[in-house]
Amino acid sequence: MEQNQTVRIKTISEFHQLRGLPKPDHPLISIVDYASIKRPADTSNVNWIFDFYQISVKRGIDGTMKYGQQEYVFSFNEGVMFFIAPNQVFKIQVGNHATTARSGWMLLIHPDFFWNTSLAKNIKRYEFLITR
Repeated sequence: MEQNQTVRIKTISEFHQLRGLPKPDHPLISIVDYASIKRPADTSNVNWIFDFYQISVKRGIDGTMKYGQQEYVFSFNEGVMFFIAPNQVFKIQVGNHATTARSGWMLLIHPDFFWNTSLAKNIKRYEFLITR
């Protein structure tokens, strides 16, 4: 059985650096244009763990995503939203069959951004962001 490498990205600044983006304006929150992300040649055998939330809206992508124990197949020219909670293991294999250009936005939020707010106490109500 093939062994997957696991990469943990601890900060939003580290994410920006690894994806060839300029330093974020704020260390705890960032909005990223999906088209500006530089992707390594092959990440098909990489499991990712982010220490922050990622909410993304993307178009023109296809492939598979493994999140938790579930695998999802996607092919969305009209768009798809992804919600990833901190400390979740996920793996994405992007295909090359999309008919439109890849585009979209990512919102990256470190949990410390919510510190001492009502949202920090109530975020578990939002099932799509629950850490399992």
